[in-house]
Amino acid sequence: MDDTMIANRVELRGTVCCRPIISHESRGERFFKFPLEVQRLSGAVDTINILAKEHQLNQLLVTPDEKLRVLGELRSYNNKSGEGSRLVISVLARELDFETDHDINNALLTGSICKPPSLRATPMGREICDIMLAVNRRYGRSDYLPCIVWGSNAREASEWSVGNAVHISGRMQSRKYIKNLDGNSVERTAFEISVMEISRL
Repeated sequence: MDDTMIANRVELRGTVCCRPIISHESRGERFFKFPLEVQRLSGAVDTINILAKEHQLNQLLVTPDEKLRVLGELRSYNNKSGEGSRLVISVLARELDFETDHDINNALLTGSICKPPSLRATPMGREICDIMLAVNRRYGRSDYLPCIVWGSNAREASEWSVGNAVHISGRMQSRKYIKNLDGNSVERTAFEISVMEISRL
């Protein structure tokens, strides 16, 4: 299959941090969540939230410190509780398997730009373009996924418009930041896709 036909596919291999806990129930099925730590080549670690159906976990008996491969799709929802990040991003597992090979973090997405791209620079002068990508699901729903594009790709992407369809390959990453709430500094985690390749369709 042509990669550009893939709307939403994520493959991860990493280490389970904590026991799965109940997340929510939908259409009579219970979903559990747990964090997966995936190491980058640099040695930095991304902690990614995994959602899995109860029967998947019962078959596999997922426990902390296990090395796990997850094949799934990115999901987003708006957290309206007032606690934690407003946009919550997880990986909905389609397949779970125990694997002991090196860590993997690959994402393929096809969607539409839904906010004007924003070009900026890091303190070291490296150009970055922030893109919000709307990726359609079946049945008319969409997931809204923040993406970061780097270098020459960033300059090109900054000239694109809302509604343009794009295909992205990259990796899911977590990033700590400090938010000031009522005079208190609170550590939060942002999730985004770090883009390796991007093309306009």
